[in-house]
Amino acid sequence: MALIEEYKAHTAERAALGVPPLPLTAAQVAELVTLLKADKIEDEAYLLDLIENKVPAGVDDAAYVKAAFLNALIQDDASCHAIDKVYAIKILGKMLGGFNVGPLVEALKHSHVEVAQAAADELKNTILVYNSFNDVKELMDHGNAFAKEVIESWANAEWFTNRPELAKEITLTVYKIPGETNTDDLSPASEAFTRADIPLHANSMLVARMENPLETMAQLKEKGHPLAYVGDVVGTGSSRKSGINSVQWHMGTDIPGVPNKRTGGVVIGSIIAPIFFNTAEDSGCLPIQAPVDELETGDVITVKPFDGVIEKNGTVVSEFNLSPNTLPDEMRAGGRIPLIIGKGLTAKAREALGMGASDMFMAPDQPDDNGKGYTLAQKMVDPLMAEQTLSAGYCWYRW
Repeated sequence: MALIEEYKAHTAERAALGVPPLPLTAAQVAELVTLLKADKIEDEAYLLDLIENKVPAGVDDAAYVKAAFLNALIQDDASCHAIDKVYAIKILGKMLGGFNVGPLVEALKHSHVEVAQAAADELKNTILVYNSFNDVKELMDHGNAFAKEVIESWANAEWFTNRPELAKEITLTVYKIPGETNTDDLSPASEAFTRADIPLHANSMLVARMENPLETMAQLKEKGHPLAYVGDVVGTGSSRKSGINSVQWHMGTDIPGVPNKRTGGVVIGSIIAPIFFNTAEDSGCLPIQAPVDELETGDVITVKPFDGVIEKNGTVVSEFNLSPNTLPDEMRAGGRIPLIIGKGLTAKAREALGMGASDMFMAPDQPDDNGKGYTLAQKMVDPLMAEQTLSAGYCWYRW
């Protein structure tokens, strides 16, 4: 019971700082697993919340312990009366990719149909599978119907179509920072030691630029709408991703099952630094380059991405071109990087099934050919070339 007492005390300490508790470590997850295996589980609802929502996703050491425990439950190598096999599958499905993929693939062979079906349903919406694709295909080739379902789902891009489209209208409350804000304003170098702790580091956002920025944002949120980060010039300086992390922590949305990280958010700037723009895209934050002269802190605005207008009190106060043209797909996928990886997975699945190329996604607009070819810089940053590189497997994903 030491874990419960210590983590509740830690949660109270962090709450005093205005942030959630840190995710569980591998040692804490191991202790949690022991508590969940007990014949009588003390504070059961609390422990289930911890295993579902307070363990890092991906390939963190704690994620390994979690995935191994859930796999043991599915394979009858361990027992927990509070978590049945299907529930274990659903918890695994929230882990995005990494250590959860192997157990899900293995579960496609489970003798209980409802377990195998649950595993298939979770894999259909998982794109960070990498070499495990070959394991699923091998199962399909040997007649596993659930594996075939998964490959067909990937081929039909259901991981993409199951997600909501970019909204035609987005109502937001403006938080405007006049003049130029650079990434050091959003992620101060003086607080670099906290960058891995996204919520705590986000407490330092804009403290050198504004009076009481956290209190101001809290007051603006009382209007009932998400905030939009608005500035004349946004994101100059370094390419540090922690700047976008801070913006998303205050203005984005939680990721189910992934502690202390958020996605979404909207940034509007008359000028948005190119690297910051790209980092926003990668992270699932919608960057809009549009005049902001008519926007002030506290304004409630309606952004219409496809119409290219921003309205205030029913009147158009700013116009823009949604660029790149693939932004709606990027936002639907959860970011540019997930879109690239997911498109590569879909292409691979379609090839495995003998299908042609998918027409599900927007094709990037190509610049007019001036006869000069690409510069070295263009070759380095061109999205199509990046897509080919990532699809070939030379990629990583930052969680």
